[in-house]
Amino acid sequence: TAPNLTDRGLKYFFRVTPHDGEFTQVMYDFMSDLQKKKNIKLSSVSILHEDSLWGTDSGTTQDKLAKEKNYKVLDKIAYNSKATSLTSEVQKLKASNADVLLPSSYTSDAFLFLKTAKELDYNPKLLIAQNAGYVDPTFLSTMGKDAEGVITRSPFNFDLAKKVPNLAKVNELFKKHSGGRDLSDVPAREFTAFMTLVDAINRAGSTDPEKIRVALTQTNIPAKNLIIPYKGVKFGANGHNELQRGILMQVQNGQYCTIYPFEFAACEVKYPMPTWAQKK
Repeated sequence: TAPNLTDRGLKYFFRVTPHDGEFTQVMYDFMSDLQKKKNIKLSSVSILHEDSLWGTDSGTTQDKLAKEKNYKVLDKIAYNSKATSLTSEVQKLKASNADVLLPSSYTSDAFLFLKTAKELDYNPKLLIAQNAGYVDPTFLSTMGKDAEGVITRSPFNFDLAKKVPNLAKVNELFKKHSGGRDLSDVPAREFTAFMTLVDAINRAGSTDPEKIRVALTQTNIPAKNLIIPYKGVKFGANGHNELQRGILMQVQNGQYCTIYPFEFAACEVKYPMPTWAQKK
């Protein structure tokens, strides 16, 4: 999901999913719409990201959009994803007390961050994560009540089944091969990407790489044929899906619940997110 992957002129690279810039745009759109909906004021953000290519690009994009949209960036903190302590980072975030925290973390560091935030009683009003560790299959079971109120971007959530007809059908097939587990973000995205490739191979009528590439450039899959709420799949000149769309979901009562865009919402946003004292 690094935005620059489709800026390198790679001839055989095609991306179906939104990139982090587009997911980040959804976050800021949500912040704007939430202020109107709840009659609140959000004016500052803190950015926390692991320091690999993914986290750095995510943090840079969030910082750029924050400034474009006139949010004060109180912190932009990078850390190593293999860090064994995030105490100093959390202390800085607590001291700044921004209206919104935007973390980009993998699994173990997401766990470590929340554990440290709890120990230091750091209570952001909104935590909007860049997916990754915050949607790991073990996130909810590992963090339990400590995950309540966390918001994360995603292109997919299973509660969309009522509004995306194909989702329930494919989920039943998936469960037969997953030990009864429902579809989640990554499998749903990979299924969509794979079926896009299959569609191109069928139209190419060949396994010749160049013929498949040409077929991919001509892809035009409508939303009704997908299991993810994209507007469709149609690649631009750089190989990126121009019809992608992201959602936001919040952990409520131990489950991910779609909250944005509001027309896809399965529950109301809980704002501010519960404090550590309220999660006990």
